[in-house]
Amino acid sequence: MAMTSPPYWGKREYENEDGIGLEKDFREYINNLLNIFGELRRVIKTTGSFWLNIGDSYSCKNLLGIPWRIALRMCDEQGWILRNSVVWNKVKGGPDNSLDKLRNVHEDLFHFVKSKKYYYDVSKARKEPLKAKVQNGAVVSATGVTGIRYKRQIELSTILTNLQKENAFAELNGILEQIRLGEIADFRMIIKGQQRTTHSDSTKVSGRAKELETKGFYFMKYHPDGAKMGDVWDVIPEDTQGRKLHFAPYPADLCRTPILTTCPPNGIVLDPFCGTGTTMAVAYENGRKSVGIDIAQGYVDYAEERVCASEQGQRTLWSVYQAR
Repeated sequence: MAMTSPPYWGKREYENEDGIGLEKDFREYINNLLNIFGELRRVIKTTGSFWLNIGDSYSCKNLLGIPWRIALRMCDEQGWILRNSVVWNKVKGGPDNSLDKLRNVHEDLFHFVKSKKYYYDVSKARKEPLKAKVQNGAVVSATGVTGIRYKRQIELSTILTNLQKENAFAELNGILEQIRLGEIADFRMIIKGQQRTTHSDSTKVSGRAKELETKGFYFMKYHPDGAKMGDVWDVIPEDTQGRKLHFAPYPADLCRTPILTTCPPNGIVLDPFCGTGTTMAVAYENGRKSVGIDIAQGYVDYAEERVCASEQGQRTLWSVYQAR
């Protein structure tokens, strides 16, 4: 996999005066990045992923929409598949003295893949596990669902046939047994005439609606390991690594889930704009190898020092290259 946060356009001056982000026109900046991302697509495995964190910029008071301009061109011109658009909520964000617009406190994090089948460990993308329990002899889900209300709705239904009621009772009891055994942590029951479908009422476009029409009910089950993470992440950008160089807000917590979910254990993580080595440090902490590239020798030296600090002598797991 690859993960990176390239220099943003027109935001700051870096050590090298001709580096990406210093172009006079944002379109040239986008073209330069696309050239690099095309090369990433070439070297990443078919089962690999590419996570791109990139912020937006203004020009003459106009918000340019740079992240999405890049993402759409990657899909349309290079054949990437965009799996997720994550909103990185920086929680606090930076100061903003503008009197004619809102404060900017989010950035985009895109997850791209090369093919429809790719490595993904969904267990690493779950929240805290949900816990069900048995209380006074009754099975209670993680959010307090006992099934009593559903049983009453089934019993009083004037829409369900007798056979549908019989099946609904049987399957509901089966679900409660799964709760008791810890096979699922929570559930919701959708009953025809009681709850509306969770997506669309059209049986042509919704399998759930079709199931509701034919069976008279369906269940939504919640995994005991916890629900999957959503696509809005609250990650504070402040530097907790004690870095002496490089003032970009790219934090370690932003890298952890992408690396754990889309890079197999002992796999290789590539960062073509490694800066002071945040991506590589997180990869190392989680048993992954890494390759970092940067045009600034000072950053490369510091990144190597940083990622090797916790395990002196274990440099065989690391490759830090300076781009020539």
